Amino acid sequence: MQSNNPIFNRAEGFQRGGVQYAAPQSDPSTWSLGSPDDPQTPADYGFVTEPASRMTIDSVVQKTGMTVGLVIVAALATWILTPEITVSGEGLGAIGGAVMLGAGLAFILSLVNSFKRVISPALVLAFAVAEGVALGALSKLFDAQFEGNIVTNAVLGTFAAFAGTLVAYKTLNIQVGDKFRRGVVAAMFGMVGLGLMEMVLRLFNADIGLFGFGPMGLLFAVAGLVLGIFMLILDFDFVEQGIANGLPERESWRAAFAMTVSLVWIYTNLLRILAIFSQD
Repeated sequence: MQSNNPIFNRAEGFQRGGVQYAAPQSDPSTWSLGSPDDPQTPADYGFVTEPASRMTIDSVVQKTGMTVGLVIVAALATWILTPEITVSGEGLGAIGGAVMLGAGLAFILSLVNSFKRVISPALVLAFAVAEGVALGALSKLFDAQFEGNIVTNAVLGTFAAFAGTLVAYKTLNIQVGDKFRRGVVAAMFGMVGLGLMEMVLRLFNADIGLFGFGPMGLLFAVAGLVLGIFMLILDFDFVEQGIANGLPERESWRAAFAMTVSLVWIYTNLLRILAIFSQD
């Protein structure tokens, strides 16, 4: 089974039809009692021995919990250690720098993790730290600028979106097809491209309002939120197919990375939506 998602198409289960296990030999003429000088192994009976550990729900939950937990810890540390934003604007430069530094490093690490053939737990955890720094600084910036506890509501909304999507995926028995995968991945790269274009335009004092707080910014944020939900569906499908195909346990880190990306994507767009609606 081949995935179009760059995060998942490096996984072994999406390069071939999973691990195949041979049936035991059933012809009695092939049976043998063996001898001390001719020891037999499970392969002699037609079995393929399984690797020591495989990807399971428990391993995915454990790795995802570690990765998301590290994002939260890094975000809280950034919030506490960065200076407060005063009415005169003091502290704004330091927080803005933390956002740019964390987001830039997280973007680079996300590309490395997405296209790396063998997933690296250390790089996944490094991505989580960088993403946490960016989110902590960004959240503090929004909290100082807008009222209504939008950061707390965005966090709660993100986990509610995760739980709701998981329940819908299981109860509605959502089936992920190739067209859906291609559409979600194309939309994801399209939104990233539009975001980079907006950043370049801002360098020349020109933008189209994708990151603003007007109608165009709201439309872009809602589209991003919906896309984040679709990305979670791809994540759940990867976990389900990976377990069914007998992927190695290390691929749990790939699933953890993918779900962390999706949760961050949902959080940032939900935070912007709440900020827009909290304006006077």
